[in-house]
Amino acid sequence: MKEIINGFLSFQENVFPERRELFRGLASSQSPKALFISCSDSRLVPELVTQQEPGQLFVIRNAGNIIPPFGPEPGGVSATIEYAVLALGVSDIIICGHSNCGAMKAIATCQCLDNMPAVSHWLRYSDAAKSVVDEKSYSSEEDKVNAMVQENVIAQLYNIRTHPSVSVALRNRTIRLHGWVYDIETGVIHALEHKSERFVLLSDNPETFFE
Repeated sequence: MKEIINGFLSFQENVFPERRELFRGLASSQSPKALFISCSDSRLVPELVTQQEPGQLFVIRNAGNIIPPFGPEPGGVSATIEYAVLALGVSDIIICGHSNCGAMKAIATCQCLDNMPAVSHWLRYSDAAKSVVDEKSYSSEEDKVNAMVQENVIAQLYNIRTHPSVSVALRNRTIRLHGWVYDIETGVIHALEHKSERFVLLSDNPETFFE
């Protein structure tokens, strides 16, 4: 906690004064252009990776960058998506997985989660991805986990399309969906192509989007 508090004090003393006008403008409103849905993993910081200022990304973070399909009792993820699309009018939604994801590793390697029932229940929203991965064979556990990370991004892209606000926006062509996988060690991002459903280097294909 001491490091965290010292960090805030440094921000208050050194950073905030230099960005005072930015924060003054943000004090009364926000108009982010994109909804960024990522894992809660401490190694992935959306604003850092994308070099965005405060106010430019509307962020959802949870274990495994999961989006439950829309249902009769929508939860916090559903409410946040709906608010981002209808109230804030975001034009892009990015679902971003990452390398060495603990949640995806637990699924891919069938780790026992009996002592974490809430986590176990939450990860069931990745069952579609698990089914795809389980149909194939892999040369190593690492390859299987990497495949699980990618298939989970694909599965969540399909899940988010069940949300009425997103479905309408896609139909009206006012929003685009992006599927990314961030590699922690190399700093590269692979983006999902719609037609091929292949992940390609975002740096070489900056216009790539899923839908």
